[in-house]
Amino acid sequence: MVWGSTYAVTTEFLPPDRPLFTALMRALPVGLLLLAITRKLPQGQWIWKAGMLGLLNIGAFFPLLFLAAYRLPGGVAAVLGAAAPLIALALATVVLNERLTTRKVLAGVIGLFGVALVVLRASATLDTLGVIAGLAGAASMASGTVMTKRWGRPEDVGPITMAGWQLTAGGLLLLPLALLVEGSPPALDSKAIGGYLYLGLIGTAAAYALWFRGLARANATSIAYLGLLSPLSAAVIGWIALGQSLTPLQVLGMIIALGGTLLGQTATAPAPQRAELTSATA
Repeated sequence: MVWGSTYAVTTEFLPPDRPLFTALMRALPVGLLLLAITRKLPQGQWIWKAGMLGLLNIGAFFPLLFLAAYRLPGGVAAVLGAAAPLIALALATVVLNERLTTRKVLAGVIGLFGVALVVLRASATLDTLGVIAGLAGAASMASGTVMTKRWGRPEDVGPITMAGWQLTAGGLLLLPLALLVEGSPPALDSKAIGGYLYLGLIGTAAAYALWFRGLARANATSIAYLGLLSPLSAAVIGWIALGQSLTPLQVLGMIIALGGTLLGQTATAPAPQRAELTSATA
């Protein structure tokens, strides 16, 4: 739900037309801050694992998200992002051996339909590059969610440390890209600094630490369905803080999307772990 505030903060507080710089500022400073606090760096195989997760969850997802937002109407971008639970469901079936059920698929379709009612407009236009970026961003987030669940984290590493590793890795990947495409950083006033502090500390560090903590305690697909709350939160914030209207159809869409989110949390019996299967076979 906190991620739903990103749109309002970006439009009201941050410099316009700087998606890569904004993505960089969301990731690298707070990632380095978390590393300084936890004082723990990845070791062994976790060096490349943290880099890969940082690419999927941060380094690729952030710029694709902003590219879609800049090239598409917000409603279209949100609907494409809402496809992430269905992508995560397909990936989890293969990678995590999670059972594919009709209920899970139905939850994703219901949630996607509800989000479409909330944010999509009849006048929305499509841009090929924007659509590709939106779908690629959803796939990147879904892949990062599934692989984070697949690899877990070292026994002595908490979710805050895990967030620091990934944010730093993703931010370092974004740094040369932002400088190459957008050039030197823009001048920042106090309002922009406050906006970046909020996005970095609350919308990124705290939110991702909670996200990774949740992934350690629930199925990847169940967690992925919670992403449907982001566009709903954005719509409510726009109504309360920005004076945007909410029609009865949008309210109905919110109810439907919430129903899909709740349906997606319905527990399913986990499939036997590979280690257990191997032991039983032996």
